[in-house]
Amino acid sequence: MLYFCPIHGAWFEYQNNVYLNYRNERADENIIDLWNTVSPPPAPELKLAVVDSKITALLILDMETTICKSPRCIASINNISNLLMNARKNNMLVVYSLTHNGNPQDIARKIAPLPSDPIVKSNVDKFFQTNLDEILQKKSIKTVIVTGFAANGAVLHTATSAAFHGYNVIVPVDCMSTANILYAEQYTAWHMLNSPATRNRAVLTKSNLIDFMH
Repeated sequence: MLYFCPIHGAWFEYQNNVYLNYRNERADENIIDLWNTVSPPPAPELKLAVVDSKITALLILDMETTICKSPRCIASINNISNLLMNARKNNMLVVYSLTHNGNPQDIARKIAPLPSDPIVKSNVDKFFQTNLDEILQKKSIKTVIVTGFAANGAVLHTATSAAFHGYNVIVPVDCMSTANILYAEQYTAWHMLNSPATRNRAVLTKSNLIDFMH
């Protein structure tokens, strides 16, 4: 993998904890050419997540049938459904979101909200100009489990905003999806573990690696 060192003004190749070589950045070298030499990072480690259902909320974001049409998104519905059933068994707060053009009846039937479930409507950041933070604070929520569509849209930006708001964030990677753009899913996972805003508050897991405490 290549890393740019601002001190030396050079690109270093880093492999197996050893800097192998470096090269100066040429004035005529296009950054796109450099990006083409970068290898993707390894897949992140998924961890067991033990949650206290009294202070944890499940967020189901933008799972509208009008946009959830890709095989990746459709496949995630079963995983979200299993997580939702466990959340309801443990009396966990469940919050839904919609896009600006969405309606509650657009949400996939298998994971449809109950009449008592709060629903917020916003852009990709579901905290933006909504009462989501107020909903969570009223229930003394400390941790959010973020699921939905799209990974690089509502999931990424709402999870990041949740960290900004002081919440711990759990992202089950089998409960987020894109329109079959796997790189976008991989980037979302990488961002959550490496961004300065989220890396100290985020855990990546799978739906079957989440244990609920009463």
